[in-house]
Amino acid sequence: MTGRGVRGVRALLLAAAVATTAVGCSDEDGGGASDVASEAASAASSLASKGSDVAASATAAAREKLDGFKDGVDAKGDVVLGDVSRDADGRSTVKVTVTNGSGSAMSYAVQINFRDKDDNLLDTVVVSVDNVQPDRKKDATARSNRTLDGDVTAQLGRALRH
Repeated sequence: MTGRGVRGVRALLLAAAVATTAVGCSDEDGGGASDVASEAASAASSLASKGSDVAASATAAAREKLDGFKDGVDAKGDVVLGDVSRDADGRSTVKVTVTNGSGSAMSYAVQINFRDKDDNLLDTVVVSVDNVQPDRKKDATARSNRTLDGDVTAQLGRALRH
C-alpha cells in the first residue's frame, strides 16, 4: 500500500475511533452514529487488506511464473537495476540490465519487487529478457502492474537464467 494510502487508512481509523468514542459518550438512542462508525472501521479494514492483497496476488503470480522455468539457474549476479521512474501512465518503471557471462545465448526471468520508503512490498513483476548473446548485455524495462504513489524503490527478487 502506498504512503498516501496508509495515511488515508490511518485517518479513516482515527475518524472511526473518534466517532465510536463520541457515540459512547453521547448517543442515547443506540443507533445512527454507531452504525456510521462501524461502517467506517469496516471500510478502513477493507482498504488496508486490499493493498496487501494486491501485493500478495502479484507475488504469487511472479512465483508461479518463475517456478515454471525448468532447469533455471540462479542468475542474480547477472542483473543490475536502474533507478525507478514513472511512465506516461504514472506506473513505476525500472531499467533491468542483464549480462550473460556464459558461453552460449541465454534467456532470463527476473523478478522485481517495488517497495515504498518503509520497505513495504507494493507490487511485484517478472520480466523476461530473451536471447542474450554470450558476453553481451541486454536491457529490458520492468513496469508496475498499477500506479504506485510515493517514493518507490525497486529491489531484485529472483533471477533465473535458462
